[in-house]
Formats: sequence, C-alpha cells, structure tokens
Amino acid sequence: MNREQRLAALNAEMAKRILILDGSMGAYLQGFGLTTNDFHGTRFVEHPMSLKGDNDLLVLTQPQVITKVHEGYFAAGADIASTNTFNATRISQAEYALEDVVYEINVEAARLARAAADKFEAQDGRPRAVAGALGPTTKLLSMSPEVGDPGRRDVNFETMAKNYEEQALGLIEGGADLLLIETITDTLNAKSALWGAWEAFDKTGVELPLWISGTITDRSGRTLSGQTVEAFYNSVRHAKPWAVGLNCALGPVEMRAFLADLARVAECAVSAYPNAGLPNAMGGYDETPHSMEAHYAEWARAGLLNIAGGCCGTTPEHIEHMKHAVEGVTPRVAPMPDARLRLAGLEPFTAVA
Repeated sequence: MNREQRLAALNAEMAKRILILDGSMGAYLQGFGLTTNDFHGTRFVEHPMSLKGDNDLLVLTQPQVITKVHEGYFAAGADIASTNTFNATRISQAEYALEDVVYEINVEAARLARAAADKFEAQDGRPRAVAGALGPTTKLLSMSPEVGDPGRRDVNFETMAKNYEEQALGLIEGGADLLLIETITDTLNAKSALWGAWEAFDKTGVELPLWISGTITDRSGRTLSGQTVEAFYNSVRHAKPWAVGLNCALGPVEMRAFLADLARVAECAVSAYPNAGLPNAMGGYDETPHSMEAHYAEWARAGLLNIAGGCCGTTPEHIEHMKHAVEGVTPRVAPMPDARLRLAGLEPFTAVA
C-alpha cells in the first residue's frame, strides 16, 4: 500500500485499538557489542575523530544492524517504527564533524525502517508505519548554556528550523509516514521543528501527520523550559497534531499523573513511551517487561492511551508484554473540541466565555 492508504488504514486501526510504537534504539544496539571500528565502517575509517556512540551514523556504516533492530520490534508486535535519526541534524552531528552527511543519514534511516515495515506489512496486510524521528538537538532556544550569561544562545530559531527542515526533507524522501518531534524539553525547539517541517511540506508538496512528544524532566511535572503538561499542549495545539504525548526521563510510575493531565485536555490521540524506570545507581533501568506490562494495562483500562511504546531501557521483550497489556482494551476517546481561547506561559490559561 502507498503512504496515503497506509495512513488511512493506521487511523482505522487506532479507532479500534491501542497502537504499539517500538522501544529504545540505544538499548537494543548495546546488545550488538559494536566497536569503534563498527561505527566508522569502511567509509569513515580515516575520519579524524572517534565516531563511537554516534548511533545515527550506523544507518550508513552498519545498516544490517539497524534493520535487525526494526525487524525485532516489528516481530514483537510494533505497529510503528521510529527512525534512527534522534541526533540527525547538523547541530547534533557537528559534535562528530559529520554535518555533510546529515541529509543522507535521514534518507537512509527512513528507507531502512520502511523496508522492514514493508516486510511485515506484506505478511499479514496490517499497516506498519514509519515515524521519522526529530530529536531535541544538543542546543536550547529558551535557555542560556551559561548561568552567568542568561541572554546567551548558541543557536537562533531560524538556524534550528533550517536544521529540522533538512531532516524532514530527508525523512520524507526516505519514505517516512509520520514526523515524530520527540523528547521535547524546550517548547521553542519544538516550534522550530514544526516550522522546519512545514517548510519541508511546502517544498515537497507532501504533508505528513505531525506527532509531538514532550518530556517531563522530573517529578515537578514540568518540561526543562518550565511548562506544565497542559501549558505545553496549549503551546503546540495550533499545529493540529495527529498525536501528542510524553516520553523519556520518567518511568511509568512517575509519568502516570502527567499522562492523565494530557489525556484530559488533548483533542487528538495521546501517546506514552516512558523509560524502563528511573536510572539506577549503575545507570541501568529496573522496570522489567512484566512490571511495565502491569502499568500499561492500568493506563489502558483508565482510558489514557491511544499509542503505547517504550523509551530508554526498553527492548523487544518490553514491547511484546506491552502489546499483551493493551490488547482488547478500548482506546482513549478524545474530549470534544474546546472552542475557548487557551494560552500558555509556564502555566495554562483558559479564557472564560
């Protein structure tokens, strides 16, 4: 099926059941024991700095590994695969002096995910979608990187939007079905990503559904730039997202209350893909597939979910248990559209009619 047919089929599925997103790319990749030479491959063997840890580059140097990751998650029951492009912008790849291959990374990442999706789609006819992942970058637009100089910014809105536009163009060319603006800690970064996506849509004539996922950084219930969940939603509501959600930073225990806040106000589908708990003293994650299954089952029964997935520390086994947890549960029903004026600073504001 083509992109339009696939999205129609995916929306029909989402009306009937809770969709499943894949889990962590990084956690799965750790199991391959990749060395510095693996990251460099043959193409970048002469690169003047170490590329170990640049997971996005693996779509060019170890594409067979990335294919195994996508196929592992689809085999576990995922309906949607996110591309291996979390840091595939010039801003982020500048740390590895690889700005010039950013577009190619995005194209190839989407192609690899699309090929894996097509393989599983052909087996049973059920739609498998590819979400082109646009991460937060290594810079912030709302805050200074230096405490003593609060007005300092290392990048401006226009430059960041251009970075995201290039990324979106590559993901569209590679065959992404959706654009997932994820792990948002700074809402202004997210707005630049939206602008970049819209510019890419204008240039290609292809408009993809937008999925926006914020990150609550701790138990305060706020993003790093200070917004509450409802304020964050009010700030991106104008984009008419296909879905909005929360991911990363928190485990399922800590995320539950904030997910409920979002499910109460969002007029679109709601997604959640938490970490496998908070990092422990060794930097690992303690939530097992079985323990996370219980959380997802409760969220589903409480009517909080349309899309469920996993972030840091989750594996195909987590996704398999998650799928089992939400099977047969009626998906969340969005509230009626609210015609009142809804604004936001750090807190939400709703005008009284």
